[in-house]
Amino acid sequence: MGLFFTYVLAGLAIAMPVGAITVEMTKQGLKKGFMHGWSVGLGGMTVDLLLIIALYMGLASVLAIPFIQIPMWLIGAGFLAFLGYDSIKNSEQDITMDGEKSNKSFLTSYRNGLLVAVSPGNLVFWVSVFGAVLSDSYDAAQPSNFLIVGTGILVGILIHDIGLLTIISVTRKVMNRAMIKWVSIIAGIILIGFAGYFLYEFGMAVKGIL
Repeated sequence: MGLFFTYVLAGLAIAMPVGAITVEMTKQGLKKGFMHGWSVGLGGMTVDLLLIIALYMGLASVLAIPFIQIPMWLIGAGFLAFLGYDSIKNSEQDITMDGEKSNKSFLTSYRNGLLVAVSPGNLVFWVSVFGAVLSDSYDAAQPSNFLIVGTGILVGILIHDIGLLTIISVTRKVMNRAMIKWVSIIAGIILIGFAGYFLYEFGMAVKGIL
């Protein structure tokens, strides 16, 4: 149990820094409510789960290849720029105030979570920081250790997401449409900023192999 709780804390540590997933969760949670924000988080966790499985299967060595990493920066920039532009363009639309019912599907929010999570920043983080940890935790004689570590990390991320969205749900009750609109615009600008950073990393990576 000690190993499990250690990695629950590790999962919380992963989720704490403000990243693109957190920005998108906050925006969707404010505009459409708790479940839409959580759908974004579940989209991100789906990718995290698949990455844990893939790292277990040896994906880390593949993602370390420069010719694999470089296109990922460009694709990730495209995804984030699209979400940022959409956030600004539709900042006044789809705002559901407390007590109202959103007419948007949870699948749309879930898709956004997937798009943000399938970004090189997220992938490289998992490979560079937790790839080695997850690999070291695997013991052919005790394969259950790897399962405990992976589950602990995901539970930690889940606790963070639920806690964040609970705070957002309470905050949402005292916000009006104009305030939520500006949060959406700011979120869009931040997402475009992340896209710009990914483009910079793409340029540096290309420069490094020329």
